Amino acid sequence: MSSSNVRFTTYPGIGEWAASNLHYSQAAIIPPNSARVECSGQGGWDPSFTEYPKFPGAIDAEIAQAFENVDLALKHAGKELGRDMGWKQAYRVNSYHRVIDEEVTGCMVKGFSKWMGDKKPIWTQIGVKQLGAEDMRVEIEVVAIVD
Repeated sequence: MSSSNVRFTTYPGIGEWAASNLHYSQAAIIPPNSARVECSGQGGWDPSFTEYPKFPGAIDAEIAQAFENVDLALKHAGKELGRDMGWKQAYRVNSYHRVIDEEVTGCMVKGFSKWMGDKKPIWTQIGVKQLGAEDMRVEIEVVAIVD
């Protein structure tokens, strides 16, 4: 597989801002047959922003929005493929946290239950000192299979 065969997508608003200013895409469609989509880490930003992201004050709201943004990135990649995509196609999740405690883990589990139902992805939860934006406390990246 050549990296020149990989298709990159980004959603409008903050996604386009990030592509222009931070040089990264929101998702990558991986051949052969565009069978796999990998998403960049999604934070709890408002996706309609067109400038440096701002984050909710409450960690539960930030994590909930990060889950929403993963779904947005997957749906946008699915549109590129003419397919319906979202969290249901995700099978691998890496989450990065400035703090890992019961509240944060509980919010992640709540998000999985809401977005994936009974499906349980493989998940690696990682504690980090800093994320890509100063006020950012969580970042979620996924790998999904195209149905």
